[in-house]
Amino acid sequence: MDQLGRIPGVRSASLGGPTPLQGAGASGMGTVDGFQERPEDRRWISITYVAPRYFETLGIPLLVGRGFRFEDEAQPNVAIINQTFARYYFADRNPIGKHVTLEHVTGVAQARSYEIVGVSGDANYMDIREPARRAIYLPAFRTGRVVAQNLLIRTKINPEGMAADVSRTVAAVLPGIPIVWMITLADQIDASIVPERLVATLSGFFAALGALLAGIGLYGLLAYTVARRTNEIGIRIALGATPRDVTWLILRDALATVTAGLILGVPMVIFGQSIALSIIPGVVIPAATPFAIATLGIIMVALFAAYLPARCAARIEPLEAVRHE
Repeated sequence: MDQLGRIPGVRSASLGGPTPLQGAGASGMGTVDGFQERPEDRRWISITYVAPRYFETLGIPLLVGRGFRFEDEAQPNVAIINQTFARYYFADRNPIGKHVTLEHVTGVAQARSYEIVGVSGDANYMDIREPARRAIYLPAFRTGRVVAQNLLIRTKINPEGMAADVSRTVAAVLPGIPIVWMITLADQIDASIVPERLVATLSGFFAALGALLAGIGLYGLLAYTVARRTNEIGIRIALGATPRDVTWLILRDALATVTAGLILGVPMVIFGQSIALSIIPGVVIPAATPFAIATLGIIMVALFAAYLPARCAARIEPLEAVRHE
């Protein structure tokens, strides 16, 4: 960890197992002093083994108390709980200094009691969509052995550019220990929301296709309208209408058509929103922002589609327009 911390661009380094969104690690049942829990309310508590600077490296806030220290190796019976754990077992009480007993932990034969020294913010280790589970963090260093297998690095620069330096450092300090894989936390998050990204991409594609078709349709309608009103436009110009007046005449027709479409479309969108929320539950959609952006986008598409017909109408020569059939 010290050697990794000396690499230029590294802000902090630590160890952990597992890391957020990596999946399940150890788990056990817990008993908290002074808390009477009903049997039907008991849940498995997620256990994560972490080294000093773990929370700083991953950006998980420490809300109360302290993080782990290297001195805790000599007295490993200390623990840090997450906010969900503290809220359930302690409510408004201060958990620092209290004890929790873990039993039925994988690889541990006897129940052990741990003193709580800190409370951290919640982090998702299984599914980013589910609420945070009750979790407890235990020291990764225990009387000369390490029970965490993931190196964690927080950088000031692009993390992908540091892979070679990290590999050389690990090979120098731990010869014979292979690096199985390297991944950024951002990539893990992206991998965990593939269905949502796919739906968002498809929605964006079909929205762009719909806007394109609407623009083409509006352009065709206005071009046909200009062709049918050539005589009228020529007479208007002959009687003193300026190119700006003619342009506004065509744009006004375009805006009237778009307004009628919005009056019909917005209620349909509101109805369709409930269908979208049933496909992707838990998504919070702001009330006004999407509608405002979509309305502005449609108006911009309409004005762009009306530009060429309006420009053609403004350039009509009166004499040619009068002779036009």
